[in-house]
Amino acid sequence: MKNLNFIDKFLFFINAIFALLLFISCFVPQISVTHFAYFSILSLTVPLLVLFNLLFVAYWLFKRKRQLWLSTVVLIMGYFLLGNFFRFKLAEEEVKEMDLSIMSYNVRAFNRYDLLNDPSAEGRIMEFISSENPDILCIQEFSRIKDSQLKKMYPFNYFTRYKSSEKRSTQAIYSKYPIINSGSLDFPDSGNNAIFADIVVTKDTFRLYNLHLESHKIIPSVSRLSNEPKGRLLKRLSKSFAKQGEQAHLVQKHIEATPFRKIVCGDFNNTQFSNVYKVITGDMNDSFMEQGTGYGRTFNFRYYPLRIDFILADEAFEITAHKNFDIKLSDHFPVMAAIKIDTE
Repeated sequence: MKNLNFIDKFLFFINAIFALLLFISCFVPQISVTHFAYFSILSLTVPLLVLFNLLFVAYWLFKRKRQLWLSTVVLIMGYFLLGNFFRFKLAEEEVKEMDLSIMSYNVRAFNRYDLLNDPSAEGRIMEFISSENPDILCIQEFSRIKDSQLKKMYPFNYFTRYKSSEKRSTQAIYSKYPIINSGSLDFPDSGNNAIFADIVVTKDTFRLYNLHLESHKIIPSVSRLSNEPKGRLLKRLSKSFAKQGEQAHLVQKHIEATPFRKIVCGDFNNTQFSNVYKVITGDMNDSFMEQGTGYGRTFNFRYYPLRIDFILADEAFEITAHKNFDIKLSDHFPVMAAIKIDTE
């Protein structure tokens, strides 16, 4: 510090703050979100914290100062404890016809309430699904306005049914393969839920979950967030994180009692750096981490790569492909994975 001028001392102080925040973020997945909800806010900021620490490493390297080691050590620690949010892969693997293809998509009610101000969005979502033609389709924020059309493509289906007076998010599973059992996990004091279906492919039966965890009710706009009182925003985030924690443990308990191999899809409303993700994932594999490329962002927040939609598969399954789609017909982007299923 003695060899630093005033500006460099100030920059190193800022550097230390970002390094400390990233250091704390490394342990957020291990901290119960139910009891320490405020810590979970850091899980949303990991990409930003990584970027700032990389910039500080580059700055100190350019200046040939040993202060570069602070961020370097924390970044290395983050890589091993949190994993990488960017996949260095030249191209996505193609989905083979022989493998089981599964798509997860939060369609925001097929733009039923015209939130996109695009009357063609509803039809274009259906055109996209039809063109990709996944074997199994998991939809969050489903609307029955497209049920009859989807049933022509998928003879087997299950979705949550609520009274019109109940303000709940509806999830749906559409399958080309027989569904022999299904059910719903209604989360307490929440408009969100999870559903499951036991699906038979050839002689193999597995359980598929479709989740929609508690929403933060955030409009994906930097200007909107900056105009909202910070105290109210933090309180709302901590409350929704706490609910997500309760929901994640309910799902985990249900998964552990499952007699079949399992696949979990859905909108977690949280990132891969969170305790919620860690609890639900358990020993399953993340299709993006196995076969994805780039940032894998799934939420349409401008200039910020948030991945909050996932496809997880039992470690007994082989994930052969993962695809992210850049179509702006909802506030989420669809994802699809291919999984090798035994046919013997």
